[in-house]
Amino acid sequence: MSRISIEQVKHVAHLARLAITDKEAEMFTKQLDAIITFAEQLNELDTENVPPTSHVLDMKNVMREDVPTPGLPREEVLKNAPDHQDGQFRVPAILE
Repeated sequence: MSRISIEQVKHVAHLARLAITDKEAEMFTKQLDAIITFAEQLNELDTENVPPTSHVLDMKNVMREDVPTPGLPREEVLKNAPDHQDGQFRVPAILE
């Protein structure tokens, strides 16, 4: 007995705005049924003494500490600007 129907596959494809043929819908139905069967096998495992986790690996924040540093000199930054005036970037006006 299949755990997912062709109509359900077509419905999900429609929601995802995917155009699939009847042959593709049948193929996806078989593939999704195999995935669901495998997921159901996981329910048979004894997880009584396994603590809940948010990730299977022990993840740590590997980012560096946020330390303020001096920025680029204003002249160096402005030399790349298409237009500048009085140490500021000049941009076209957007309001009348």
